[in-house]
This record gives sequence, structure tokens and C-alpha cells, in this order.
Amino acid sequence: MGLQAYLTLAAIVFCIGLFGVITRRNTISILLGIELMLNSVNINLVAFSRFSGDVTGMVFAVFTICITVTEAALGLAIVILLFRVRRTVTADQLDLLKG
Repeated sequence: MGLQAYLTLAAIVFCIGLFGVITRRNTISILLGIELMLNSVNINLVAFSRFSGDVTGMVFAVFTICITVTEAALGLAIVILLFRVRRTVTADQLDLLKG
């Protein structure tokens, strides 16, 4: 499998994630779309690292995975807190910070 196949896969995964972020109103679905977009970045990092023969891209991918896990846990904690306060997870109805 060549580099073109990995880049195509990453582009498809990124487009699916972007579509999910743009079209969904549920905050959990938006978080999942962001996760897909970050995973496509990891695919690109690992693919370029593999085909260039350097380990730096794989190290960055591991750091990105750690940051992604933290972002998902924090995002879900915020969504659970907002659900307890507002009884909804629809992004259109979350205007908690408006004055």
C-alpha cells in the first residue's frame, strides 16, 4: 500500500468528521466528529513517518492520541454537567455563557 492510499483514507475520515461536526446538533456527536478529524491527522502523521523513515511522526502521533483522550474525557465531563443543569445536550440550546 502506497502513501496515496493512506492520504486518501485520512482525507475520507477527515471529511466524515467534518460532516458530523457541521450537520449534527447533539454535542456528543460533535465531539465524535472532532475525534474523527484528529484521528485523520494521526493517520497522516504515521503515514508520512513510515514513508520518510523517521520516527518523529509516530512520536507526535502518540502525543496527539494522549491529548485526544484528555480532550474526549474533558468534553464528555462538560456535556454531562450541562445535561444535569439544562436537561439537554442539543448544541443550539446551550447558551449558558450568554449574559
